[in-house]
Amino acid sequence: MTPRARLGLASLATAGKHPLTSRLSRFRSRRRRRRSKERGIALVMVLGAIAILTVMLAEFQDETSAELAAATADRDSVQAEYMARSAVNLARLLVASEPTLRKAIAPLFQLMKKTPPQLPVWEFSDRLLGAFNDEEASKDFARTVGLDVSLGKNLGMPGGRWELVIVDEDAKINVNLGASNDIAHIRLAKELMGLIAPLQYSTIFEQRDGSGQYNDRSSVCQALIDWADPDEQGFNCDLTQMSTAQSTGVEDAWYQLLPKPYRRKNAPYDSLEELRMVRGISEDFWATFVNPDPTNPKKRVMTVWGQGAVNVNTANAQTLLGVVCAGAPTADICVNPDQASMFLTGVTMARGITMGAPLFGSPKDFVAAMTGQGQIGPLLTAMGMKPVVFKSNADFANSITTESKVFSIYAVGIKKGYRRETRTLIHAVVDFRNAPDLSAAANATGVAGTTGAATTTTTAQTTQASNPNSVASAMQPSTGGQVIFYRVE
Repeated sequence: MTPRARLGLASLATAGKHPLTSRLSRFRSRRRRRRSKERGIALVMVLGAIAILTVMLAEFQDETSAELAAATADRDSVQAEYMARSAVNLARLLVASEPTLRKAIAPLFQLMKKTPPQLPVWEFSDRLLGAFNDEEASKDFARTVGLDVSLGKNLGMPGGRWELVIVDEDAKINVNLGASNDIAHIRLAKELMGLIAPLQYSTIFEQRDGSGQYNDRSSVCQALIDWADPDEQGFNCDLTQMSTAQSTGVEDAWYQLLPKPYRRKNAPYDSLEELRMVRGISEDFWATFVNPDPTNPKKRVMTVWGQGAVNVNTANAQTLLGVVCAGAPTADICVNPDQASMFLTGVTMARGITMGAPLFGSPKDFVAAMTGQGQIGPLLTAMGMKPVVFKSNADFANSITTESKVFSIYAVGIKKGYRRETRTLIHAVVDFRNAPDLSAAANATGVAGTTGAATTTTTAQTTQASNPNSVASAMQPSTGGQVIFYRVE
């Protein structure tokens, strides 16, 4: 082809007028559009896959985070519970060691010809047991006793701490006396009427309860006793007739007339919350006579545990007023609001000055003080409080005590986490009435028998009793008391 022909062909191709060139151009255009479409589809598929993977990853992360958080919470809860259990065991050891500490100061009281009182070591449990708590409590313990806890082993609570409150249940009015004999019924009725009798509480019994009915003092007292006693006879809480007649006939059907009826238990109370089911126990009654401050169980007035007699060294002022008025219902502090206020103020001030130290070595000392005698009686008289005349000093002395045996232990285990805390509360009630002294338990394995066969028998019995896997060892009372109530919250 000549150069002129090639030039003409190129000019035609440039102009797009040649058939072959036009077909090639259309082919290339279709291929570009197809490739563009394929790239769009691929891009859509990639974006869709990324979106699906993103959703899957987010869901997987949520599930993993939730499972991890649940596992961490369970782990912290278990650790917090065992921290609380440790506090409960330490509290039992502290209370069990009190008789040994009392023996150490007994010679001092013998010189003064007095009986050594029970030492309220439970009131200082946070400081006395601080060496086993966190770093801050250990430092407080070191400042208190003047020791260097860093030299000790197996001390401290890494990663958490516990809070401990030990409450003397014998410092409360025990409503479970209603499940005992007739004498206990009368004592409980006197204590309840003495507690609720003052005139300043009259407004509580002038209001309707939740069912729209009125309940006077006598009916509430009767209801508290009839709920726990095993018979079907209504108890008479009238103090003027209590010595002659104790029954008011068959117990009424008040509970059967409620919108959701139920029957009386006719058995001992199992917990303090059960009191809410008794007739006349309204919120005002609960906040005044049962548990005035839910955050401070030491202010509680009533209990369903305890040995029955009220400890006058540890009972609060309101409980003491009720106990005194049970033995002397016509005393001035029971009928005169000014005298009652003076008594409550005086007891509160005395407790603050002595910082929990016991004031009375025996029930006779308390009776002497209330009657204006002894060392404290003249002081009360000088303050303006009139002496109390009990119906029977001996009977009243039998209803009180100066030594507590039943204690509530409120232990809170706290496990620290990232921006949160896990708290577990354990409420345990421990009875120390049959618990042997620590010194006696320590010397039990060292008891020596007589010669011959007696020595062999004594040694065998001692070995069997000291074996933790033997039946005899299981039947032995624990120095740490007997747990009669246990709840984990």
